[in-house]
Amino acid sequence: MSKSHETIELTTAQAIVRWLVNQYIEIDGTEQRLFGGGFGIFGHGNVPCLGEALYQYRDALPLYRGQNEQSMGMAAAAYAKYHLRQRMMFCTASAGPGTSNLLTASALAHANRLPVLMLCGDTFLTRLPDPVLQQLENFDDPTSGVNDAFKPVTRYWDRICHPAQVIQSLPAAIATMLDPADCGPAFIAMPQDVQGWTYEYPVEFFTKKIHRIRRIGPDVDEVADAAALLKSAKRPMIIAGGGVQYSRAVAELTGFAEQFNIPVVETIAGRANMIATHALNTGPLGVTGSNSANAIAEKADVIVAVGTRLQDFTTGSWTAFSKDAQFISINAGRHDAGKHRSLPVVCDAKLGLQALSDAVGDYTSPADWTALASSERTTWDKYVALNVSHGNRPNSYAQAIGVVNELCDPEDRVVAAAGGLPAEVTANWRTLKTGTVDVEFGFSCMGYEIAGGWGARIAQSEKQPNHDTIIFTGDGSYMMMNSDLYSSVLSNKKLIILVLDNGGFAVINKLQNGTGNESFNNLLADCPTIEKPFAVDFEAHAKAMGANAETVDTPAELGEAFKRAKAATKTTVLVMKVDAFEGWTTEGHTWWEVGTPQVTDSEKVRAAHQEWESSRERQRRGV
Repeated sequence: MSKSHETIELTTAQAIVRWLVNQYIEIDGTEQRLFGGGFGIFGHGNVPCLGEALYQYRDALPLYRGQNEQSMGMAAAAYAKYHLRQRMMFCTASAGPGTSNLLTASALAHANRLPVLMLCGDTFLTRLPDPVLQQLENFDDPTSGVNDAFKPVTRYWDRICHPAQVIQSLPAAIATMLDPADCGPAFIAMPQDVQGWTYEYPVEFFTKKIHRIRRIGPDVDEVADAAALLKSAKRPMIIAGGGVQYSRAVAELTGFAEQFNIPVVETIAGRANMIATHALNTGPLGVTGSNSANAIAEKADVIVAVGTRLQDFTTGSWTAFSKDAQFISINAGRHDAGKHRSLPVVCDAKLGLQALSDAVGDYTSPADWTALASSERTTWDKYVALNVSHGNRPNSYAQAIGVVNELCDPEDRVVAAAGGLPAEVTANWRTLKTGTVDVEFGFSCMGYEIAGGWGARIAQSEKQPNHDTIIFTGDGSYMMMNSDLYSSVLSNKKLIILVLDNGGFAVINKLQNGTGNESFNNLLADCPTIEKPFAVDFEAHAKAMGANAETVDTPAELGEAFKRAKAATKTTVLVMKVDAFEGWTTEGHTWWEVGTPQVTDSEKVRAAHQEWESSRERQRRGV
């Protein structure tokens, strides 16, 4: 029998794991396993069969035991983000609640266009033992269950109803997750009986496969149209999004800006595309942005948007730009490239920037325009310097950010997510090295901070074990999901976690007050169902999970504690109270559309509604 006709009898679960371990990716000429391993919590829906298969390859595919399936998925997303979507992790969960816990993490990965492979248990295909433990019965559709809920929040979804299906399903899932335009999570439902069923698989299915991420070149006509528009610009601007990093096009973006002397502003996902001191770095854009970037944005006549989906926090709900501004969008995704009447250049960012650079030729942005951008950035830098300074003022997020920024290593990775910290980090952090900031604001998911930090640290330890992952989290996010602090200790993946305690969900209280409403149910002190608000001893809690921990009273003390955390060999939690009302970054914000009551008995709410709506006339109309 020829080799191409050889077969091997394996269970479905064994075939899946054997195939995964033989997937490789070429990165900068070096072959690496596509999967760095996985995150898993076993239950009856995955331990007998998939657990048996994973045990055989426990060295090649290390399995990190999470504490919660949702946080596992977030850690996997952060791992993929660190590796710029070139490497990824799988997550395995049991049936029922174990799987449904992954829904939020899947939505996060989907919103952020990050590859995560989910291998989850399902009910029995035969239905002979129905209804089984943790099964949700759909009375008029017995094929539907918890796993079907993942269809809206995944880029690829399949249920394995026969062992032979994996021959088609697995390559399709990987192709989706590695596609620059379609990238996102993939979900494979694995009925408990089918996991153990056997099939004579072709041996060649398991031969080593080397993947390369596709770079799509731009259309000649699209480049010509974009070049003609850019050459007509008197006030051009570049928006640098997260796609710049995923395309590994940071150098090309910088070179493009320098060649044509064009100011660059960054999105939240695109934070750290340029170092803070670069002459053309005009600052972060939008609702959580800078006065400098927003001042330039509202005057720009041609805007080159590179690798951004133009989220509302970037666009100020489409009030950040002149209504007459024209967009050129370089994006691998057709859906993103055509937003708001943009001239689309649908392609890889690196190749698109190179092609547009050649087509534009000897154009140069007017010197007075670039000088204005530089002047605005200088003024903004002075504001940030004052904002992060500390002395006779209440403790603030910005002060803590400034302390860490001053003392960290340029290669350290910073992680933040929901609440007030994404805005504060975006506005006040001065990038020391490109690609070192992970502010998860695609889904703005509370709980990502520590879980994502753990995943990022696992990835970082593969490439830069001597540098740190630094997490900024508020007390609200910490309370929502902190269990991977324990995971980091168990797996010896050191984190430095700053818990900045403002007594509740202070940024939403700030929004609540800003829309004319009374403080209600956000700060612990304003929750009518809480009889005696008290402070959590975060230091004691962290120590109980095996971490080092310190509580400090001032930013100066925080600096000394941070030095000790840097010198430590295991996870350290630093706790400091910050003021819930004062100390917010008050500059750099654009308008942001939120729903406010059109009818109310409150004069304050009515006035806030009218003030909010007064900015709507600046809102750009588009599709």
